[in-house]
Amino acid sequence: MRLDKYLKVSRLIKRRTIANEACDAGRVMVNDKVAKASLDVKAGDIIEIAFGQKAVKVRVLDVQETTKKEAAKELFEYI
Repeated sequence: MRLDKYLKVSRLIKRRTIANEACDAGRVMVNDKVAKASLDVKAGDIIEIAFGQKAVKVRVLDVQETTKKEAAKELFEYI
């Protein structure tokens, strides 16, 4: 699954366009490398997102095309 879509489905970022812009700005890293929005995400990847002064680091546990709001937390774990 594309990185921008995964960020939206997992609810780490609310909208796919915002996820795409964050990737273009270089604020999203996957496995310690700056990632493009089209990068293929798989289970086990480490995603780090810079939100201003704060950074969020998560490990991908599962990749699903769609999910309910309550189940979105099961797609990743905070590190």
